[in-house]
Amino acid sequence: MSTLPCRPTPDDEASVTRRLTDLTSRLRTVTLEDVLATAELQTRVDRKYVVPLELFATVLDQLGDQLSVLQIGALRLFRYESVYFDTPTLTAYHQHAHGRRRRVKIRTRAYLDSGECLLEFKSVGARGETIKERYPYRLASRHELDAAAHALALDRVGHRISTPTLEKVLTTAYHRTTLVDSTQSTRVTCDVNLRFDDRAGQQYGALAGLVVLESKSRGSDSPIDGVLRRLGSRPLSLSKYCVGMAVVDPRLPANRWNRELRTHFDWVPRRWT
Repeated sequence: MSTLPCRPTPDDEASVTRRLTDLTSRLRTVTLEDVLATAELQTRVDRKYVVPLELFATVLDQLGDQLSVLQIGALRLFRYESVYFDTPTLTAYHQHAHGRRRRVKIRTRAYLDSGECLLEFKSVGARGETIKERYPYRLASRHELDAAAHALALDRVGHRISTPTLEKVLTTAYHRTTLVDSTQSTRVTCDVNLRFDDRAGQQYGALAGLVVLESKSRGSDSPIDGVLRRLGSRPLSLSKYCVGMAVVDPRLPANRWNRELRTHFDWVPRRWT
């Protein structure tokens, strides 16, 4: 198994998680039930950013009184793992790489601290909004699709992708903190220590010192979008699945994410040999 290089940084995973925990320690807390009641947003507009941890600290300084942090038990920072499934020819990846409107992603999402696992289908609506469908799944089976999952995939997305051939192609892992603005019914996820592991055993990460932010709203900019814009950050065309696949296999077409890959992942494209 080989490991791809990632951006050199003085921070390690432990120091990054401690810093993120410290930054959110002064925020009010909110329960998972409150998040689901006010800002679940399964149909939504996502805006994604990659920012240095200290810029994120500035965002919290400006918005801290508006935001609450999700806390479950004693935890505010949670371990996530997503397993993505695609066809042998990477149909879903190429749908995204070439900007197809009828694109889809299939994954299992594991919440490693609670042991919960979901099977998820993500697609794009007529207005460009993200539509997510979620179904309970067995944690122990998250790295493969069983017969019931294949049948469900055929029913939900079979018109967009050859579901009988779906196989595991990429695993992503990271730590996540979730912030909520209940007055605006918006939320933002804050991911650190992002790492990728593909079907060939290639690994990348962890991406230390940077935070991957995803603001989630019903359409208009959320308050955090406004602050990020004023600080010079702009939304990126970024998908963990697509970026992960391009990073671990630089031979894949990735022009849509060229700037982001070069800037944040030290990515250099390669030709097939």
